[in-house]
Amino acid sequence: MAQPSKRSTVYFDPEFHAALRLKSAHSNRTVSDIVNDAVRAALAEDQEDLAAFEDRVAEPTMSYEALLDDLKAHGKITITCA
Repeated sequence: MAQPSKRSTVYFDPEFHAALRLKSAHSNRTVSDIVNDAVRAALAEDQEDLAAFEDRVAEPTMSYEALLDDLKAHGKITITCA
């Protein structure tokens, strides 16, 4: 059994609100459906990112300084004095 929807007040930038209302009218969908789909997609993307981080947790890390040294050593960057 589906749980009842929860109500919340969300304040949109006026231009975003106008765009949502237009999209709602053109797609015959409610603003709530459009926003729920957008939130669902953002959360799914977060889940994908977390899974990717988990997959790469055993990879070696490199400091920013070491990265710059490596780029310099391989001729990718050069140091010029001002």
